[in-house]
Amino acid sequence: MIIYRAKDYQDMSRKAANIISAQVIMKPNCTLGLATGSTPVGTYQQLIEWYKKGDLDFSQVSSINLDEYKGLSPENDQSYRYFMNTNLFNHINIDKTRTFVPNGLEADSQKACNDYNHIITASGGIDLQLLGLGHNGHIGFNEPGEAFERETHCVDLTESTIEANKRFFESEEDVPRQAYTMGIKNIMQARKILVVVSGADKAEILEKVLKGPITPAVPASILQLHNDVTIVADEAALGRI
Repeated sequence: MIIYRAKDYQDMSRKAANIISAQVIMKPNCTLGLATGSTPVGTYQQLIEWYKKGDLDFSQVSSINLDEYKGLSPENDQSYRYFMNTNLFNHINIDKTRTFVPNGLEADSQKACNDYNHIITASGGIDLQLLGLGHNGHIGFNEPGEAFERETHCVDLTESTIEANKRFFESEEDVPRQAYTMGIKNIMQARKILVVVSGADKAEILEKVLKGPITPAVPASILQLHNDVTIVADEAALGRI
């Protein structure tokens, strides 16, 4: 595991974008595993800037997102498909037919999960998986639990995750209670994993992820077992390391 210490959020975003851009340059037809949330936004902005300068070409890249709320359409401004379009895809030359997000409108949970597992397998696997880190240690929507969920599954969101996400909705009642997410096995099968972490409020959980026991109570702790993980975190997030 490699840990890069960034000065601040902007520096973290630039360092993470450097790693992703290197992947795209070395393998132009790579498959990127992408994440949503506030932490990766700066990384996406940096990638867009380099693309507009002519430094990056995404025309052969495919992408597979970690998760999507169950029940939200791609046009809903809180869906993760909408997030990816507005924060990255609309601003680069990626072929949107090769950008995949779980189908939030598929009411049959098992079908939605099976379909997404097939997409991951058919892609030949993820070359680089970008992850954020939840306050409770979740990656994707793999919440703390009794066991590591293996593949794409439908998850009931915890109260802490609903609380963290309610600021994006008009009211707490509007926050979806379920989501489709890649499982731990899907994530761990990525060839490289890049984790971005920012802020003093993530310092305690990052310490548990890096130094604590490997346990489904802290889902991201499983990353200790992957052979190619890079953590890019700002000084505040690394305050206890």
